[in-house]
Amino acid sequence: MSTKNPVLRSAAHLLIPAILLYALYVQFHGEYGAGGGFQAGVIFTAGLVLYTLIYGVDRVAAFMPLRLAEVVAAAGLLLYITTGIAGLLFGGHFLDYSVFSEHPQQGEKIGIFLIELGVGVTIVGIVMLIFSLIVAEIDHHQ
Repeated sequence: MSTKNPVLRSAAHLLIPAILLYALYVQFHGEYGAGGGFQAGVIFTAGLVLYTLIYGVDRVAAFMPLRLAEVVAAAGLLLYITTGIAGLLFGGHFLDYSVFSEHPQQGEKIGIFLIELGVGVTIVGIVMLIFSLIVAEIDHHQ
C-alpha cells in the first residue's frame, strides 16, 4: 500500500511534520480559540494516515502497533475520567475544575486542558485502531 512516487513522497515529507505540528497547536491552544482535543486528535491521525499511505503499513506498525493504539485510547479515557474524579476528591463535583487551584479560573484552565488532552489522545488511539483494522481487512482480501 506504499508508494514509490518521488513527488508524493517529497510532498508528504514536507506536509506530515506540518500536519502533526498543527495538531499539537490545536490541542494546546484549543481552550483559547477554535479547536480542542477532538479536532487535534483527528488532525494528528490524518498525518499518521497520510504517512501510512505514503510509506506503508509496515512502517507505521513498527512505531504504533495495534496494541499501542489500544493503550493510547485507554490512557486518554483514563485521563478524562481521572480528571473528573479528581474534582470529587478535592471536594467539588464530578468534572468540577475550579477545585484544582486556589483561584477557580486557574483551576478551570487546568481541568479543561487535562480533559481536552484526554479527548485528543483517545481520538488518536481510536481512529488509528479503526484505520488499522480497515487496512488489515483490505490486505486480508487481496
